[in-house]
Amino acid sequence: MTYSPEDFARAYDVSRETFRKLTAFDAALIDWSSRHNLIARSTIEDRWNRHYRDSAQLFALIPEDARTLVDLGSGAGFPGLVLAVMGEERGLQVSLVESVGKKAAFLSAAIAAMRLQNARVIPERIENLTLSAPDVVTARALAQLPKLLHYAHEFAGEKTLLILPKGQDVEAELTEAAKSWHMEVERRPSVTSPGSTILVIRHLRPKAPVRRQRPGKKP
Repeated sequence: MTYSPEDFARAYDVSRETFRKLTAFDAALIDWSSRHNLIARSTIEDRWNRHYRDSAQLFALIPEDARTLVDLGSGAGFPGLVLAVMGEERGLQVSLVESVGKKAAFLSAAIAAMRLQNARVIPERIENLTLSAPDVVTARALAQLPKLLHYAHEFAGEKTLLILPKGQDVEAELTEAAKSWHMEVERRPSVTSPGSTILVIRHLRPKAPVRRQRPGKKP
């Protein structure tokens, strides 16, 4: 049986207003997906499990006193917009970083449709970002862990928490990342995919000096 919006609302005990905003987001997603490739077509029918629930499970890992979150490569708004909706009542401010024009335009349209006050779109390449250190950084299906850590380190502070969903290759990615980075890593199982893991990373710091990459250069 397909996981429904009502299943989601019950599982996460969201308010009526939060649910209204999520369904407005979903309506925009379906509308735009008919013209643009925002999410894989094979996942559209089961999107409330594959995308909404998969994103919402990260919310419990965000400290209650966190006030700023940066979502890298936000794409169709997962997990950034879901976390913004769920964190609106407690004042969580979410920045959605997306350099692809049509995806950034969709995110802006979705925010408007949801009447969301605590989310903004940054239509820039990650390498070009100049941000104050956020409390939390998230990224879903964006890049291998070593590259994600390099991206995050460019603007993350000493106390910034990284919450990164990863797939079945997580151990290999951690082994490779450990060659260049010191970090404290906590692993959490994914509720939507038995073979997947959510990495919660604290105290990220390089083992050697890291130079900021110029735009267009790969780390």
